Amino acid sequence: MSAEVLTEEFEVLESIYPTELSIVSDREIQIDVEPDETIDGDHPFKLQLSVHYPDNYPDSLPHLTLGAIEGELEDTEHETLLESLTEVGEENLGMAMTFTLVSYLREQMASLVRKRADQLMAEEAEKERLIIEAEEARTRGTPVTVESFKAWKIKFTREMVQRKAKDEEERLRALSPKDREEWKRAATRPTGRQLFEKNKNLEHDDDSFVEEGTVSVDISQYDRSQLRAHEDDDDDGVHFSDSD
Repeated sequence: MSAEVLTEEFEVLESIYPTELSIVSDREIQIDVEPDETIDGDHPFKLQLSVHYPDNYPDSLPHLTLGAIEGELEDTEHETLLESLTEVGEENLGMAMTFTLVSYLREQMASLVRKRADQLMAEEAEKERLIIEAEEARTRGTPVTVESFKAWKIKFTREMVQRKAKDEEERLRALSPKDREEWKRAATRPTGRQLFEKNKNLEHDDDSFVEEGTVSVDISQYDRSQLRAHEDDDDDGVHFSDSD
């Protein structure tokens, strides 16, 4: 490779990248590269491509290195970019390839930025989905089944009995001995419901003492006019005698 050929390529690159290009030596340059597309709200992303030209360039590939100037470049991303640049260089052996390599790198950087943005959106959507599911589970609670309801009822009843016994114990402890005995006697008295149930049972038992053939009379079947008519008839049948 003649120095004139490489000098000519440097002049072309300087005209295309006037602020991005830095000539390190007659065989090495550095170019600051940014994506050819930008995404609103995305973080700045800029790489530096270092190109070292061998003696038999362009018949041999130049040595390429990449470094991040702005933003981050993960190891896997770094390796992928260098591998793809090497493939492009092999396709352009025998001709000046620096401009082609830089153009391709800009395209790949834009694709990488879009991929990062899509991945970030997917992660945010997943986080939001998990939050919504957690909130729905919290508000929905545990589905009630027959078995779970029976278990809850047994536990609830046991807790209520224990609480009632504890309350009664505390209440008794606060009473005087005399009041405590009175309270115990009152606790053994039948409740109104128990008395009602007992009287109801006695009412059915009394039916067995009614004589056979006895007709029961329902007074509600007679209205007031019928009762008054019977009373008048009784009055008509009474005769008073004047003994005087």
